[in-house]
This record gives sequence, structure tokens and C-alpha cells, in this order.
Amino acid sequence: MAVIIHNRVRRVSFRLLVLNRLVQRLLDTIGEGKSELGIELVGETKMRRLNRVFRDTDRATDVLAFGFREAEEPLSNMLGDLVISIPTALRQARVLGHTLDEEIVRLLIHGMLHLVGFDHERGERDAQRMRRKELKLWKVVQPVPRFVISNE
Repeated sequence: MAVIIHNRVRRVSFRLLVLNRLVQRLLDTIGEGKSELGIELVGETKMRRLNRVFRDTDRATDVLAFGFREAEEPLSNMLGDLVISIPTALRQARVLGHTLDEEIVRLLIHGMLHLVGFDHERGERDAQRMRRKELKLWKVVQPVPRFVISNE
């Protein structure tokens, strides 16, 4: 339905329409095509602050998922918000040999699965289940379209 993306990082530019289409394709694939999703692309300082406030962990992380649905029957179409740290994604992309586009997609998939109930922190069985689903979604978006315009 609606994907709202905010880029709060000045040093990296994105083709937001391309990214929006990719996110919509992922939502369709996980059965949430009519849901709304907010995405915020942030720097390290904001991510660290959010992680400290919401997870009591005083360090930056790569992605945070804030789900808006707790009940069996959702009260609205809003699935939730994803916050992605672009500096962390850049570092991870270098380590893993990915492009920044690919790393952001990997983080989007991971965060979206958290929003629909997957949780790798519940145990090894759940972690394996989530990894399998991540791989299936990864295949859906191949080849990953280029949406990063510049990254200094």
C-alpha cells in the first residue's frame, strides 16, 4: 500500500522510487502487500540513541524494527517502522563483500521478517527458520536493483 522512506543521512543519496518498489515487492511476497511501512535511513549517532532507549544497549546496530501490531487482528494497515544505520550498513557491506544496495536489502528483509513475527533470538530453531525465509526473500529480489546514487 504505502511505503514511506526518509533519508536522514547527508552523505548518501538514494533513488527512493527504486527502493520503494523493491520494498513493495518484498511486502507483496511476505503477504503484507496492503500494509504500510515506514523506513528511516539514519546515521550512527541516532541509531545508537535509539538502541539505547529501546533496547538498553549503548551502541549502534544495523537495523531496528518497531512493530505496530500486537493483536491477532491488526487495528490498522501500519505494519511498523524500520530504522537502518547507513554507516553500519556500509561497514558490513565492505566486510561481507556486498554493495551498499545489497546490504540495505539484506537489512530490510531481516527487519521486515521481525515485523511479521520471526525472531532469531528465541532459539536456534527459530533462527534457522528465519534464515531460510531470508534466503527465499533474497532470491525474490535478485538481481538487486541499484538505488544508491552516491556514498562518500
